[in-house]
This record gives sequence, C-alpha cells and structure tokens, in this order.
Amino acid sequence: MKVKNTSQGKLYMIPSTLGENEPLEVLPISIKRIIEQIDHYIVENEKTARRFIKKISPRKSQPDLYISLLNKFTDKETIPSFLNPCLQGYHVGVLSEAGCPGIADPGSEVVRIAHEKKISVVPLVGPSSIILALMASGLNGQNFAFNGYLPIESAERKRAIKKFEKISRENNQSQLFIETPYRNNNLLGEFLKTLAKNTWLCVATDLTLPTEFISTKLVGNWITDSVDLHKRPTIFIVQA
Repeated sequence: MKVKNTSQGKLYMIPSTLGENEPLEVLPISIKRIIEQIDHYIVENEKTARRFIKKISPRKSQPDLYISLLNKFTDKETIPSFLNPCLQGYHVGVLSEAGCPGIADPGSEVVRIAHEKKISVVPLVGPSSIILALMASGLNGQNFAFNGYLPIESAERKRAIKKFEKISRENNQSQLFIETPYRNNNLLGEFLKTLAKNTWLCVATDLTLPTEFISTKLVGNWITDSVDLHKRPTIFIVQA
C-alpha cells in the first residue's frame, strides 16, 4: 500500500530484532503500523529485510516494495537518490540487519543526507544491543564510548586494548566494543590476557533472546570462568 502525502515524506529509522525471536515480542506495535504505511525501504540485505517485513506485516504485498541497498558495496554517489521518494511525498524506512539503524550501522550516511535535504528524520523505539548491554552491565552509563571493532592483528589489538583501558581509568569512562561473532572467543581471550586483573569486564551476548547471557566481573575472576561466545552477537564493556 503506497501512502503518498501532500507534503514531503519522512525518513523513518525502523529498529529490527537482535535475533530470531518474534518481532512483536521486543518491538512496539507502532513499528507494525509504520511498516504497513511504507513501501520504500533502505536496507543492508534485501532478503533479510523482506523476511522481517513479512513477519511484521504478513499481508503486505512484497512485489510492491521498493528496496535500495545500503552496505559496504554501495556506490556513495547513489545514496542521495534513495531519498527521492521522500521528495515525491512518500515515506521511506531505513532497516538495519539487527537493532537500531544508524547505530554501528551504515544507515547514518543516508540520515546525514536527509538533514541536508531538510527531510524530517523520525527515530522509532526498538532494541539496541549497545544500550541494553550498558543498562545491564552495572558499569558507568553516564560517561561511555562505543569504539566498534578493535584491530584484527594481535599486537596492534593488544596496544589498542591497553590504550582504551588507560582512557577508561583516566576518565572513569566505560569502553564498549563489538566483534565479528566468529571471533568473539579470541577477543575475550585477548581481553583476559591484556587487561589488568582489577579491571571490570562485562560480556553481554544474545541480548533479548532465550539464550541471553550477561555477566560483569573483574578480569581476575573471569580468568577462572568460561563462556562460549562463538557466533553469538556480543557486546564487550571494559571499565578500569
């Protein structure tokens, strides 16, 4: 169902689930109402975006959807054209692969262009693994930094871990990290070898899922425990 407005359309930032749970278990009903109004989408992966839309709104016509791909392969010169429907009076939705679009996600690029074009941007409520992990960590939620991925090369990664631990100690600041899920166990091992034993480490994995695991301990206590994080989406939080 195409809904055209007499004025300019809006850009809706539409959260998705963090895993394979039922969408309306973790998303408000307002997400369903918005998806039922929108046929133009900007997504990372067309297949998973269509599957998510179908789960939210089974009766929505899939052939009527207009999908623009925004990922690492997208030609940046084409991104402004993704907002043309807004200029023609149609709303556009931005969908992330997981969680909130624009947060650790390429959706931020199209949002910046929307502001340049004076298109209204509407963020919708939904799960963010970064915020959920921080909420449950017991670490500093007043002063924190999300650093994304650490370097892959071992020596460089150790230097980066030491650098962020020092920043955390000097500024009383929580430091948040993510990793490609199949490298999670390696990163956890690197944290345990590199961080001081009296530094706090939170591991938050499979957030909102039945297999959810969240634990905050001193590194010295983590060393005696084990958890398998292989291929499980995880947030790591360090506070010295």
